[in-house]
Amino acid sequence: MANNSDHSSRSLSMSSGDNSVDLVDDNHSEKRFSDVAIEGDGEGVVDHGDSNGERVAGSEGVSRECSSASGSSSGNCSNGNNKFLESSTSNHLAKVGESKRHNPLSKLAAKLFDETVPLKKKLKWLNRIATVKGDGTVQFDVPGDMKTSSLDLGTGVASGGSTEVEQLDSPDVDDLPPMQIVILIVGTRGDVQPFVAIGKRLQEYGHRVRLATHRNFKEFVLASGLEFFPLGGDPKVLAEYMVKNKGFLPSEPSEIPVQRKQMRDIIFSLLPACKDPDPESQVPFTADAIIANPPAYGHTHVAEALQVPIHIFFTMPWTPTSEFPHPLSRVKQPVAYRLSYQVVDVLIWLGIRDLINEFRKKTLKLRPVTYLKPSYSAPPDTPYGYIWSPHLVAKPKDWGPKIDVVGFCFLDLASTYEPPKDLVEWLGKGQKPIYIGFGSLPVQEPEKMTKIIVQALELTGQRGIINKGWGGLGNLAEPKDFVYLLDNVPHDWLFLQCAAVVHHGGAGTTAAGLKAACPTAIVPFFGDQPFWGEQVHAKGVGPSPIPIEEFTLEKLTSAIRFMLDPKVKESAVELAKAMENEDGVAGAVNAFHKQFPRKKPEPEHSELHKPQKSHLSIRGCFLGTH
Repeated sequence: MANNSDHSSRSLSMSSGDNSVDLVDDNHSEKRFSDVAIEGDGEGVVDHGDSNGERVAGSEGVSRECSSASGSSSGNCSNGNNKFLESSTSNHLAKVGESKRHNPLSKLAAKLFDETVPLKKKLKWLNRIATVKGDGTVQFDVPGDMKTSSLDLGTGVASGGSTEVEQLDSPDVDDLPPMQIVILIVGTRGDVQPFVAIGKRLQEYGHRVRLATHRNFKEFVLASGLEFFPLGGDPKVLAEYMVKNKGFLPSEPSEIPVQRKQMRDIIFSLLPACKDPDPESQVPFTADAIIANPPAYGHTHVAEALQVPIHIFFTMPWTPTSEFPHPLSRVKQPVAYRLSYQVVDVLIWLGIRDLINEFRKKTLKLRPVTYLKPSYSAPPDTPYGYIWSPHLVAKPKDWGPKIDVVGFCFLDLASTYEPPKDLVEWLGKGQKPIYIGFGSLPVQEPEKMTKIIVQALELTGQRGIINKGWGGLGNLAEPKDFVYLLDNVPHDWLFLQCAAVVHHGGAGTTAAGLKAACPTAIVPFFGDQPFWGEQVHAKGVGPSPIPIEEFTLEKLTSAIRFMLDPKVKESAVELAKAMENEDGVAGAVNAFHKQFPRKKPEPEHSELHKPQKSHLSIRGCFLGTH
């Protein structure tokens, strides 16, 4: 994953006065993460310290700084041996040295998930090992002598998975009657499109399918023959927020109301999406099953209230594994890969906990939940399907039978697409072009980026197609005959006309480029995009990813030349052939039918007037593992 030395970092701190979680950056300014209600005993974590380096909250809640004189160029506050930071006082150095000799991280990790420990203390310990970076990722290091077994806290997933390509044969569905299925999806067009394909295939089995997503995609969903129901949140606002903040943590106090309003609107629109009549025809609807992606915050709680099965599908890894870290984390040592998922879970949960509990109490009439009693030892009942090719990222060995890697899910748009006449004529006048576009993501300096793109094409002697997208690319001072500007064109048609592609690294765009055998350069903005950039590079079908902050003429030119290497094209063709026989849509539908419980789940006595038998874990809050 990209490791940028110029990003500021923020440590997570908790004010003992108001039980809120703050972020502290290099310039002394505190950033309120969210107004999180914290239950339990224990002292708060307060950040003191100065401003000459990256902050990581140390023992007893006092932050330690990583000075630029430490010799670390990567900004990961490491002394070269991946051990804890050195303090400015000899007394603290002695304490840290003593802690190192006793492998403190393994003890901290165990305590972090000890159900008897109050949440405030857990947050305090979390600050000792993790730093929230300026790019929205979470970074932490472990002692160099740490063993994998010492951090094996359990994933909530049965082991025994396989890296071999799974054959998801069509299961016996005779015992499954036609159902009313709601698909809850939050995100951009690229997030919604795979689920349109899945919904259409489910309809072929006789199911009634409602796709609930943002209003922006109403016409797209209806034109595909699916029912539509509006969810809260605006994908343009969400995309702008994510690009500006590099992920889920706000970079400025002024950003918090934006984030909170979007989250609230999404969460409180979920229940109507599952049980309200069609907003136009008024045809009644009651979900028999829920399919959702993790950003649809609150989906598992709705499933609990309605007592219906839920199946989670996602385009990025979200289940703990020892084979690679969470895409939203920066962890170098494989020993801590699995822990990275749990650390990210904790941070996300702190940001939405009060909203989720308000939703449970006021809307769902369920008891509030806490992270004091997670259960990671028992295999989850909720199935997960991951939408990517196992030829690109094989199913980890420690993912069990409840988890399927189904393949990329493509929606056939090329077969009915009529390209503009001038585009067809332009394509026929010369060599295959390089595609460059960033889809639904806003670009901070579109004119500057357009200039870099045009210059890189000139230097490499290539023709180029620039997708203007939501970022507003393509403001040319004067027309160029080697550049074609376009708006929306189906990738499954366009990429077949291209020699190579440069894009942001969204899972859907990445999939389309690889399917078309295009060498791929990824310019990640946030989230899972650096992860896909690394996977593409590891397969030899593209250069190292270029983080958007490092997008320069020199790097783009180098990336284009890399992709034009015949050996890279050979690798891209080889990967495309391996993916040729995959049908991710069939794999997803078969996984849904295979994992669907043949017996209705037993009711849980979790109403407000009844005692709660158990608490939900972080994984339950995001993935429905309770």
